[in-house]
Amino acid sequence: MKKGVTITILIFIAIVFFGALYYLYAKNQESPIVFETDKAEIKTIVKNTIATGNIVPDEEVLIKPNISGIIEAVYIKAGDKIKAGDLIAKIKVVANVSNLSNSQNQVQTTKINLDNQEKLFQRQKILFDKGVISANDFDAAQLAYNQAKQNYTASKQGFDIVKTGTSSGLGNYANTLIRSTVNGMVLDVPVKVGNQVIESNTFNEGTTIASVADVGRMIFVGKIDESEVGKIKEKLPIEITVGAIENKKFDAVLQYIAPKGKVENGAIQFEIKASMPNKDNTFIRAGLSANASIILEKAEKVLALKEALIQFDPKTQKPFVEVETGVKKFERRNVVLGVSDGIYVQIKSGVKASDKIKVWNQGLKPEAPKP
Repeated sequence: MKKGVTITILIFIAIVFFGALYYLYAKNQESPIVFETDKAEIKTIVKNTIATGNIVPDEEVLIKPNISGIIEAVYIKAGDKIKAGDLIAKIKVVANVSNLSNSQNQVQTTKINLDNQEKLFQRQKILFDKGVISANDFDAAQLAYNQAKQNYTASKQGFDIVKTGTSSGLGNYANTLIRSTVNGMVLDVPVKVGNQVIESNTFNEGTTIASVADVGRMIFVGKIDESEVGKIKEKLPIEITVGAIENKKFDAVLQYIAPKGKVENGAIQFEIKASMPNKDNTFIRAGLSANASIILEKAEKVLALKEALIQFDPKTQKPFVEVETGVKKFERRNVVLGVSDGIYVQIKSGVKASDKIKVWNQGLKPEAPKP
């Protein structure tokens, strides 16, 4: 019995011994692990946020008529360059029956009053010539007669305006001739010959005959999400990219941020506007879609590392890197970070351009076996 126990113990010891030898042998055959390294670079880092929108004129003027009627002629087309005072269209007036009747009655009333005042004037003139009445009485009669003539003339002009839209003596002020009020390019002519138009007044915006704008003064109008609006402020530089114009960026300056957001597709959006003072001579069509890269921070030609190389202390959350000091030896160094664009981050202090930084989270590379 004792002999069997002894043999079992010896066998167990032998198994453990040979197992330990095999483990040490297998471990010795494994290739040692080496870490990849990377170096800092000199880069320009830009931290930005993107807004989408359109390029529109800074000031777009809508030309509207001041009389209702039907378009008789259109003298311009979209794309034409015009000056203030240039003829745009001509309107044929369609008289309002009620207004026409009232004006006609006014003419008849003033004519009756004129005939009556003329008779009184002639009587007073005869009496004045005979010395029966004073000069004051004669002057009063003459004044009433002249006023009656003026009222009759004015009523006839009013009748002509209601009937035709113009009257003799008005010259270039005729309501039927629509002229441009500004210099610029015609962006759109939404009416055609034969279209009926409504005058612009207190109660009605009126029909737009043409829209005119200075295409040399274009701005970017876009929307930015509420999560980004707190990061921007007026006067920040912007780079505008227009989809229809390849390989070109336009410098702009943020001029306006809406104080109130609007709900669009379930998200709060804020309107922004940016001026483009240095658009050079490139012709940008109004309404083109564009993206605005709002530059929040910019660091030019600074020492930078890939953000993937940065580690953070689990307790203090302070950033650090591991710098190679020898073969398979690394030293921890605290670093001070600056501007980041999400891929590269500025290194203010802690490492030099010549330091080799441990790639701690991009996989391990086995050392090549020795021959």
